[in-house]
Parts: sequence; structure tokens; C-alpha cells
Amino acid sequence: MTTADNSGAMDINEIMRWLPHRYPFLLVDRITVCEPGILIRGIKNVTMNEPFFQGHFPGYPVMPGVLVIEALAQIASLLAWKMSGPEPGGDRLIFFAGIDNARFRRQVLPGDQLILEAEVKRMARGIGKFAARATVDGEIAAEADLMAVMRNADGGAPATVAAG
Repeated sequence: MTTADNSGAMDINEIMRWLPHRYPFLLVDRITVCEPGILIRGIKNVTMNEPFFQGHFPGYPVMPGVLVIEALAQIASLLAWKMSGPEPGGDRLIFFAGIDNARFRRQVLPGDQLILEAEVKRMARGIGKFAARATVDGEIAAEADLMAVMRNADGGAPATVAAG
């Protein structure tokens, strides 16, 4: 059973309808709030069972910062899809296109719950800019300005692109 209500909340099954990512690269467990054109908030539960902890780092497991940024990019992609109208399909994809002002402020460890947030800064002609941050227990773990672009799988612009 999927959850999609007036808050825009989504469970993992709903998330997988909108994102092409799958284990071990799907880094969003739940969406708690999605207001298309405004913001999205989600959760990533970090467990010792994550495959990256085997090598990062033996004896001191730390979630790689690039994967925290990837989790933020995934929720920003969900927000972009929700703004674009129709559900993903065919050969349309959203690609991570840029990152600015990335800062890592706290290590993310097994047992942490990442609260992922992205706010729309601008969305036009299939290109979106988002202010994103990940927190643990109210502390900022990472933050960045992200850019995403909607394209066909062959790299060309789709016939219908998101507008904001």
C-alpha cells in the first residue's frame, strides 16, 4: 500500500514510482512533506547494513559525504518531477547537473536518521535550482545548492519540460 496524502507524503513504493534508483543506490526511505514548487522533506535511515560501510571506513564507519549529497539530489529530483506534471515515463530522466556551495558540517554514522530537505530556488525550461540540506538531530550534516536538468535518455531536451 502506498501513501500519498495532502501533505505529499510518500512511502518507499511511491518513491520508487518516481525515481529510477534501486538498492543499493536508492537513498531516500520516506517523503514526509512535498509541496510542489516550494519544498520537499524526506528521511534516510542510516544503518550499519549499508554496503558502503564495509570500506568507509573499517573500524570507523562514516557515510560518504558524496552519498549524503546524492540523497539530497534524489529528493530534489522528486520535487522537480512533482512540479513537471506527469509522472516519469518513457525516456525522460532528471540528471544531477551541478553543485555549488557544498559544505559538510557533521559526520553521518550508523544509527543516524538523515532529514533531507530541498527548497526550489528556480525552475524553468527543464532546469531546476534547489537549496538543499541534510540534518541529524537538528544539526546540519551537509548543505549545498543543487542543479537538476530534465532530459531524454539520449541527452536531448524532452518535448515537454518543467516550468515554474
